[in-house]
Amino acid sequence: MKITLNRINDDFLFECTNSQGNSILLDNTSQPGAKGVSPMESVLMAVAGCSGIDVVSILKKQRQEITDFKAEVEGERIPVEDAKPFKSVKVKFLLEGNIDPKKALKAAQLSFEKYCSVSKTLEPTVEIGYEVFVNGEKVD
Repeated sequence: MKITLNRINDDFLFECTNSQGNSILLDNTSQPGAKGVSPMESVLMAVAGCSGIDVVSILKKQRQEITDFKAEVEGERIPVEDAKPFKSVKVKFLLEGNIDPKKALKAAQLSFEKYCSVSKTLEPTVEIGYEVFVNGEKVD
């Protein structure tokens, strides 16, 4: 796996491109007029994307009918010397459709405990939590 990063203005705007030519923009979001996401926001996006792919894949294999899928991810940061790494990350999955709530919860559990490489990368130093909602109801 390889990406390239190219600076595309005189400040902090970078384009990151993968080997297939797909790209995202990274920027210093503490500056006015930022045109990309911050690197730390991209980490949260990666958790959402990785776990989202897992959950959708598992539920599709179980023939669950997903009509809408969203994830909200929040990260809590703590100062460590001059950096501010994540202390915790919480993911909220919001699913709509003809979905067995227990299967949705199990899919999220499998993602974070077994499959999601992004959360597994963070796990040694970051507390990862999740909640699942199906058709507006929290699944316990």
